[in-house]
Amino acid sequence: MFHSPAATEPAQPPPEDDRAFFGQPRGLMTLSGLEVWERFSFLGMQAILVLFFADTVANGGMGMNPGTAASVSAAYGTLVYLVSVAGGWLADRILGSYRAVLYGGVLIACGHYCMAVPTDAMTWIGLGLISAGTGLLKPNVASMVGKLYRTEDERRDAGFALYYMGINIGAFAGPLVTGWLGDHLSWHWGFSAAAIGMTFGLIQYVAGRRHLAGRKHAAEFALAPAAMRRAVRMIIGGAVVVAVLATALALAGWLTMDRFVDVLTVISVIAPVVYFVVMFRSPRVTAEERGRLRPYVVLFLGSVVFNFILFQAYSTMMLLASTNARTEILGFTFPASWYASALGAFEVALAPVVAAVWARMGTRQPHASNKIAFGVILGGLSFLLMVLPTSGHADDVYRMAAWWIVGSYLLLGLGDVLLETSGMSATTKLAPKAFASQTMALWFLSLALANGIQAQVVKLYGQVSNPAYFGVNGGIAVAAGVAMILAAPWLKRTMHPVH
Repeated sequence: MFHSPAATEPAQPPPEDDRAFFGQPRGLMTLSGLEVWERFSFLGMQAILVLFFADTVANGGMGMNPGTAASVSAAYGTLVYLVSVAGGWLADRILGSYRAVLYGGVLIACGHYCMAVPTDAMTWIGLGLISAGTGLLKPNVASMVGKLYRTEDERRDAGFALYYMGINIGAFAGPLVTGWLGDHLSWHWGFSAAAIGMTFGLIQYVAGRRHLAGRKHAAEFALAPAAMRRAVRMIIGGAVVVAVLATALALAGWLTMDRFVDVLTVISVIAPVVYFVVMFRSPRVTAEERGRLRPYVVLFLGSVVFNFILFQAYSTMMLLASTNARTEILGFTFPASWYASALGAFEVALAPVVAAVWARMGTRQPHASNKIAFGVILGGLSFLLMVLPTSGHADDVYRMAAWWIVGSYLLLGLGDVLLETSGMSATTKLAPKAFASQTMALWFLSLALANGIQAQVVKLYGQVSNPAYFGVNGGIAVAAGVAMILAAPWLKRTMHPVH
């Protein structure tokens, strides 16, 4: 009988893989390589998306005002991470992590190819496909990284830092390519580059599958056959009903863009609350696991605050850069979207440094909750820094030096490395066994909530002064980080085995 390679290959990587990649498992290179190209495509597109929305129709844009453009861009981010809940559930119960990541990558690539077509309809279809694909890929690829390590393995945080460095190589390179194409040819040429990048990522992922831990054809907690068939029918039927209802409401004039953004924000608030309640009440979660979920709520809220700031690097900060920052350094002129690459560059440079520091310190390194708190504070400081160059101007036609935004991104990049690596690593340790992939999805729900809040707050951009906008948001973030530090004694007691 014929068997596919995925069915006949062993579920675990060869023993010699364990320290084959800079002292880390060989599978880390495969998953990091996938994330290089996924982030190249996702953040390459994200860097030009708000500028595409705000550009005039005559220039190939969609003609939105800046606040609306930032709000719609944030709503797209909200949808991306909301879908990650379904992605985690599908991996745990139906597809398995490997296939969930593979199918997600295919949907992302198809979405970017759709956005390469210069029509409004294909733009919205493409964004929908990317949202669905990212929801399948993101929570499950991070869970696959966690499966490369035993819970007590001290290499875990350093491994996640290297994985995150791979993410940020893509975050650095993507805006350079898509930004240049968008500025010199057209926005849709930039979207085409994102499509090609995701295709490369899929190729290397399939080629390196033998090095991945926990790889199996079936889901780890698969539904019974009858329940699986029923679930598939409900998913397909539900998707059709939602699509038909949304189309009818849009044609009737009720479902406007503003209302759609508001609905996503409400869902982004309700979804994590419901998800936490389900996990706390599940009979498959032990008392010990339930105790570890309580401090995880604090980490979740820290992630929300930080990512509310971080995601504005691709919305309000991009708009500010395009209108009020110089796009020239040492005589070299560049597209405003290239500022997004500065964030990725700092994270590429800082991730291995942070990984080396944690590895050298071993058990003496700061507790995960403090790492996350420091990240939140740095995020707030990155916004507070912007109060200085935006203050004291009689009008809005000034141009600040490029170094102000670069400096802001330096603070934000360091905060991102500290928070995201520690947050994802802690999530894989604190996750109840029966909700492994779904708990990773819950971490990404914090990103959905951050985007949902952002989708409302950014409407104030351009309505209030820039110093007030950046000052208030930055100050709130700093205060949240300080509160987490004050809660550190309780977090340390309740987060075992996280150190």
